[in-house]
Amino acid sequence: MNKHVLVTGANRGIGLEFCKQYLAQGYDVTAVVRQPSDELSALNVTVVAGVDVSDAQQVATLPATLAGKSIDILINNAGVFHNETLDNMDFAAIDSQLQVNAVAPLRVVHSLLPLLKANSKIAMITSRMGSIADNGSGGYIGYRMSKAALNAASVSLAHELKAQNIAVGLFHPGFVQTQMVNFAGDISPQLAAERLCQRIAELTIENTGGFWHSSGETLPW
Repeated sequence: MNKHVLVTGANRGIGLEFCKQYLAQGYDVTAVVRQPSDELSALNVTVVAGVDVSDAQQVATLPATLAGKSIDILINNAGVFHNETLDNMDFAAIDSQLQVNAVAPLRVVHSLLPLLKANSKIAMITSRMGSIADNGSGGYIGYRMSKAALNAASVSLAHELKAQNIAVGLFHPGFVQTQMVNFAGDISPQLAAERLCQRIAELTIENTGGFWHSSGETLPW
C-alpha cells in the first residue's frame, strides 16, 4: 500500500509542487483547498475542495472525507501574507493572519489526529519571519505574530505527540517566487518543495520540534 500525504493550500505555489513531488515519489496525495486550480485538477491526486482551513466546521468534515485513511505525512501549507506597520495598520488583516497561519494548522492537526499513527510526520510550513531573534527590520507585524504563534504551537505539539511517535517539524521554505509575494522571491516553488521534501524525510522523533530553513540550516527562535 502506498504511503499517504495530505497537503493544505495545494492549489498553487509550494503546495502544488508538494503534490507533484510526492506523486513522483509514489505517494497517494490528498490536496485540501478552497477551490482547485486547473493545474491541480490535472494531477492524479484526491482533491478535497471547499475547505477553508480557518473554518472550524469545514475542517471538522475532513476525517469523514478521507474515509478513515491513515496519513503518513500531514503538511500544513495554507497561509496568507500581509504587511502592517505602525504607519499602515490593518487589525482585520492581523486577525486574519493569526487565524489562517497559526490557529488553522492547529485545528487541522486536532481534526486529523485520529488518522495519524506511529511514525507519521507533521510538517508546519512556517517562516523565519516568525523568529524573534531574526527580526532586524520590523514591519509585517501580523505575519510575524502569526508565524511566531505557529512556531510556539508546533513545539507544544512536538512535545505532546512524542509519546505517540509522531514527529513535528517547522520549515521555512526560503524566499519563494509565489503569488503570495507577487513572485518577488529568489528561488522557485519547485526548488523550495524539493528541499522541503528532503527536510521532511530527515525529520525523526529524535529531532522533533526543530525549526529549519529548507536549505537545512537550523533557524533561531
